[in-house]
Amino acid sequence: MLELMKVLTFTSLYPNNIWPNNGVFIRERMTNFARLNGCKVKVVAPVPYFPQIKLGHRWLFSQVRQQEIIEGLEVYHPRYFMTPRIGMSLYGLMMFLSALPVLKRIQMDFDFDLIDAHYVYPDGFAAVLSARVFKKPAVVSARGSDINLFIGFPLIRKLLRYTLAKSNRVIAVSRDLRETITRLGVPKEKVAVILNGVDPKKFHPLPKEEARRKLGLPEGRTLLSVGNLTTNKGFDLLIRVLKILLEGGRQEHPICLVIVGEGGYRKKLEEMISSLCLARHMRLAGALPHEELYLWYNAADLFCLASSQEGCPNVILEALACGTPVVATSVGGIPEIISSNGVGILAERTEQDFAQKISIALEKSWNREEIVKSAQNHTWDRVAQSVYEVFKSVLHDGR
Repeated sequence: MLELMKVLTFTSLYPNNIWPNNGVFIRERMTNFARLNGCKVKVVAPVPYFPQIKLGHRWLFSQVRQQEIIEGLEVYHPRYFMTPRIGMSLYGLMMFLSALPVLKRIQMDFDFDLIDAHYVYPDGFAAVLSARVFKKPAVVSARGSDINLFIGFPLIRKLLRYTLAKSNRVIAVSRDLRETITRLGVPKEKVAVILNGVDPKKFHPLPKEEARRKLGLPEGRTLLSVGNLTTNKGFDLLIRVLKILLEGGRQEHPICLVIVGEGGYRKKLEEMISSLCLARHMRLAGALPHEELYLWYNAADLFCLASSQEGCPNVILEALACGTPVVATSVGGIPEIISSNGVGILAERTEQDFAQKISIALEKSWNREEIVKSAQNHTWDRVAQSVYEVFKSVLHDGR
C-alpha cells in the first residue's frame, strides 16, 4: 500500500443526525475503506439551505448539524442554495461555490490526495470543479439514478458528459450502468465496475420463528419489500400482485405484504390498499433504523423488488445475506446479484408475471446456506479493497 492515502469524500447522499438512513451504502463503503491500513477519510456532505422556520418538511434541513462524527469519520455539512424543481442545471455550480470555503479549511490540516465523489450530478460536477481548484484527481461513482434519471434532460446531459470526461476515473455499481456510461462517450477502460456490498455481521441468518415472534407478525407467508416510497420502486405493482395472489386462492397459507420505507408516495399507496380492500393483508412499516432491518429480512419468506430502474440495490444483498430468497425485476445490476435460480427468480415487470414468479418461489424448497454464501462474495471489505486499487492507480498515474 501507499505510505498514506488521504481521501476527501464528497456527496450529498450521506447519513446525518436527521436522516441516519441516507446513503448508508456510501457510509459503509468509505467506513470500511478508512479501516484499511494507511487510509484516512473525511466527508463533505452538502445539504440544501433552509431557514429555521417550521414550514413544510424542508425545514428539517436547518436541523442538520454543521459538523458531526459518524462511525469515526468527520463529516461536514455545508449549505448550498437549491430551488426545488427549478434551476436544476445550477445545482452543481451552487454546491461547488457553497462547499469551497469548507474544503479550503479542511485542506489546511488534511491535505487530501484525491476527491471521491458519489452521484454524478450535481455532486460529481461540483467535485470535479473542486478538483481543478485544488489540483487534485477526482474519482466519481455513478449510482444508477444519477445517470438514468438525468440522461433525459438535454442540458444536464451535457453536465453529465463534462463530469465524466473531467474525472480521472469512474466507478459504476453494475456492468449495466457501465454500458450506459460508455454510451455517453466515456472510454470503457476508464470505468471500473464495483458492486455494492453487505456487512455479514449486521445481516446474518436468524431462525425465522424467532424473527417473526420479535416483530409480532401473524401466521402465514410474508412478502417483504424495502425502499423509499417513490414511484419507480414499484410498490403499487406489488400491492396489485398481492390482490391477484389472494384472489387466486392457490396458496395454502394466508399472505401478508410488508413494505418498509417512507416517502411522498405513501398516501397514494394507502389509498390503493384501501380501494383494493387489502388492509388486513398489508403493513406499511415506515422508515426503520438500518440496524433493525435484519429482523425483517429473516422474518420474510420472500423478498420482492419491482423497481423500474436500479443501480446495485443493497436491499437485495441484505436479504440474501439473511438467507431470504428474492423475486425481482431484471433491471440495472439486479441480474448480476441474482446470478442463479438458487438464490432468486427474475420477473418481468408485469402483475401477472410477478404473481406467477412469487407463487413459484413460495412453493420452492430453497437452500438457505447457498443463498447466504452468494452474498458473502459481496462484502464491504472486498468492496473497500477494490476501491483502494482504483484510487491507487489514479494516484500513481498522476505521479
